[in-house]
Amino acid sequence: MAKRGRVGYHALISLPTHDQNPWTELVRRGLLALVIIAVNSLIVWLDRDSYRDNVNDDGVSFIDAVYYATVTVTTTGYGDITPVADHARLLNALLVTPLRIAFLILLVGTTIEVLANQGRRAFLDNRWRRKMRNHTVVLGYGTMGRSAVATLLRNGAEADRVVVVDASQAAVDEANHDGVAALVGDCTSRDLLRRAEVPKAKHIVITVNRDDTAILATLTARQLNPHAHLVVAVRSAENVPLLRQSGADGVVTSTDAVGRLVGLSAVSPDLGATVEDLLNYGDGLDIAQRQAAPDEVGRSTQEIPGERVLGVVRGGLLRRFFDPSVAVLKTGDELIVVRPSRTPRGSRSARER
Repeated sequence: MAKRGRVGYHALISLPTHDQNPWTELVRRGLLALVIIAVNSLIVWLDRDSYRDNVNDDGVSFIDAVYYATVTVTTTGYGDITPVADHARLLNALLVTPLRIAFLILLVGTTIEVLANQGRRAFLDNRWRRKMRNHTVVLGYGTMGRSAVATLLRNGAEADRVVVVDASQAAVDEANHDGVAALVGDCTSRDLLRRAEVPKAKHIVITVNRDDTAILATLTARQLNPHAHLVVAVRSAENVPLLRQSGADGVVTSTDAVGRLVGLSAVSPDLGATVEDLLNYGDGLDIAQRQAAPDEVGRSTQEIPGERVLGVVRGGLLRRFFDPSVAVLKTGDELIVVRPSRTPRGSRSARER
């Protein structure tokens, strides 16, 4: 555990970027270096009578010009070929020297860029951590994690207020491609979760691929943040009580949910298709949670046009639509509704369940 914690402490946030392909950049720099050498060689070749070969004393050939250009731009300078005319020396000062400097900048540019990028990443990491408040942390970016993030974004969450933690670099790259920040490392590492600003998060979603990892991640996240709304996905229903004891506010049993959907589809294909439609977004029916509008206060749950109310959240408690206590809507009520697929009403307050 100590080793994982140490690795997590050094992790930097990976933010969405549009970096150029490194091989394309390498080819571009190589071609630019060849152009510099070619221009320098051409200058010497066209003015070859102004240069002297101090070794063979047989004039300057094209090969000599390329050789002179190469050793000049690399600052080797053996001195076997030298400019003897005044104008040749002036051209070396005004043209060849800037080309030599450009070549050196190009030569060490990769090292400088690596150092600069590391410094820039550290700066961006610190700035990102300072501004992270009331955000959402998603631990695990597999199929469930990607679906959870997509649902959050569709229902009004801002991409720059979501951060993913996953042990796979490929998953982190995928999260960046989807427009959210990510950290690579162990989802149970206390130091890594601190770097994801879990203590300041408003929502924590755990969708790792093992139940034992989910339990440990839940315990760690809850210790770091006693107040965040914490939802966990597990595969085995027998682990649900343990997760609730560990501090989870909501537990979704993925295998049971899939099994129930398969069973419903076997009993009635139409019933299974309807439930699947409710779980999918953007086609057919959507299920969402929203604030009761002022013109709906005092009305019955049956009088909401274009939507069907399944439940009412009042005073932090969910009451089913048949509960007499919520037959008439009040100010502050939140409605769980089914409606035709469309842009969620009140995108910032609507939350798909």
